[in-house]
Amino acid sequence: MAYEQVKVETPLVLRILPVASILLFFGVWQAVVELKIVPNTMLGSPTQVMALFWEKLFEANPDGAVLTTHAYISIIEAFTGFFLSLIVGVPLGLLMGWFALAEGLARPIFELIRPIPPVAWIPLTIFWFGIGIPGKVFIIWLSGIVPCVINSYVGVRMTSPTLIQMARTYGATDWDIFKKICIPSALPMVFGAMTISQAYCWTTLVGAEYLAADQGLGYLITMGRRLAMPTMVLLGMICVGLTGVAIGIIIERIEKRLLAGIRR
Repeated sequence: MAYEQVKVETPLVLRILPVASILLFFGVWQAVVELKIVPNTMLGSPTQVMALFWEKLFEANPDGAVLTTHAYISIIEAFTGFFLSLIVGVPLGLLMGWFALAEGLARPIFELIRPIPPVAWIPLTIFWFGIGIPGKVFIIWLSGIVPCVINSYVGVRMTSPTLIQMARTYGATDWDIFKKICIPSALPMVFGAMTISQAYCWTTLVGAEYLAADQGLGYLITMGRRLAMPTMVLLGMICVGLTGVAIGIIIERIEKRLLAGIRR
């Protein structure tokens, strides 16, 4: 049976408010700098950040790379670590949630490693991989895998006992129940894990590049601090934020399409 979604039109005021809020924020920021409430040596204005943004699209100095190169490196590192955390963490969490053997083998190790902050691995990672992309991907993977395992595990555990018992009554095996009931039931939690994992990956990316990197948005922020250029620091922060928002929107749209297809 198909259900048609009723679209409720958002009032004009509610559509204008987000835009007005952003404009007010940047207006106050610009005024604070222009009126010298905060010295320009401590905070760059939005117009200065935009000017630097345009300049960094074509100019590699003083940090050694143009903005697109920094963004490309960060996106590659974050996406690789994020993707690896999904392909390892989600199946592991699903299996741990349903099969006692998988939980008994994997959970003690997971619980031992989980409390260790990913940035604590940076010194060892430099020894193992250097300051190149593989080392930062490893740290990002450590950060992203935790919510993937936890949410997938909880998603399976929240499967309706009634559905499981009914399946057993009709002779379904444990594998059939896991594949046809537990996994679909856990999908909302899995997509929630993707959103959380993406945020963790971006946060850890900046930390990893802040401590050990020669390119990337985190490195751009680091160079801004070293060169006493708050405008460069702000540019790096804004680029990280906007990229994270874009990835989050993409994940949300994929989630809505897949879940809508499953419910039909």
